[in-house]
Amino acid sequence: MYTIPSYQLLDSSIKLQKAFASQFSHLFDQAPALTRLHPFGSLMNGWSKVAEKSLERMDAKPEWSVEALTTSGESRPIKPEIILDRAFCALTKFATTSQKQSAETVMIIAPMSGHYATLTRNTVASLVPDCDVYVTDWKNARDVPNNAGSFNLDDFVDYIVDFITYLGPITNVLAICQPAPLTVAATARLALDNPAAMPKSVTLMGGPVDPAANPSAVSNYAGKTDIQQLQSTAIMPIDSQYAGAGRLVYPGILQLTAFMSMNAATHIESFVRQVCAESDGTAHDGDRHNSFYNEYLAVMDMPAEFFLDTVQRIFKDRDIATNNFVHHGQKLDIGAVRTTRLLVIEGGRDDISAPGQCKAALGLFTGLPDTQKHHILEEGAGHYGIFSGKAWRNNIRPKFLDFIRQG
Repeated sequence: MYTIPSYQLLDSSIKLQKAFASQFSHLFDQAPALTRLHPFGSLMNGWSKVAEKSLERMDAKPEWSVEALTTSGESRPIKPEIILDRAFCALTKFATTSQKQSAETVMIIAPMSGHYATLTRNTVASLVPDCDVYVTDWKNARDVPNNAGSFNLDDFVDYIVDFITYLGPITNVLAICQPAPLTVAATARLALDNPAAMPKSVTLMGGPVDPAANPSAVSNYAGKTDIQQLQSTAIMPIDSQYAGAGRLVYPGILQLTAFMSMNAATHIESFVRQVCAESDGTAHDGDRHNSFYNEYLAVMDMPAEFFLDTVQRIFKDRDIATNNFVHHGQKLDIGAVRTTRLLVIEGGRDDISAPGQCKAALGLFTGLPDTQKHHILEEGAGHYGIFSGKAWRNNIRPKFLDFIRQG
């Protein structure tokens, strides 16, 4: 599967580049006159600071730092509370004492696709004033000891089922992006084993329920890539400096590289602008660039078996799309779900899970009447905008809250 400790090479390369950028940044801080001698000096100073920050972000999980408005209009920090702590995930609660007694319970199933669950920070903050919010805070596979065992698609579904069962049938599930098809599977599993625990509602947001419904660059790549080739080129063992030493993973940095290559020109332009902003002194920690890339560049490794399972079963075989998903040896029937409400949300400009891929879920839940199935297409929203941007705040969030309150 692998011939060299390539994870260590990747990790060492990033740390070396970070040290190099840090030395340059420190040099310019200690000798600011260098930036005035020649315009190139100013640009080098800007480059070193942008590079140092960017590389630092790749190595650590961001803090949640969730703040929400109280009834008096004040902004107060909301402390996360771990409710259930599992080997690969911590179910984490966010709530405020200023909520109404009728607050809805929302469980956000965050994506396990290379970024941390903190990517949903804005979603959480916007819902906390009205809801008790729970989030699946997935752990970086490099930090999970090898003796914790493997983690594949079946295990992911188990976690979702267990969390829904723990929170009870008052739960409104909100699956963001990658977990949408696996949330469909978890709902079918509950219909088979424990219908009384069925969640009050299920919302699927921009996920690849049927990647072939409207192929994107991501689904095309996953569909055409040979699994053996992925195993030999993208799967690497964690080296001994981390708690997960020996565990096979798909490194988050590879996923980040793939995502950024889809919009390379946009990212390059953004970084060039930020270098100029640093060099002329207009950049600051809270500016638009830093606010976005603080989260976007923070990546986590995925268990190899989970990543390969996803490519094979979700994208290549389309097990969910064809209602042929087998969970621990037992075929599930999505049509057996009869007692929840379904909302599908898509972004018209989503270039990762293109419009139609998530909407395919409406046709799979044949046991639900049409009055229990709803669809929102936000024309101007991209993949991240549907849960974190202006489209979410101004248009989608109010509709989502109306939907979960109607049940």
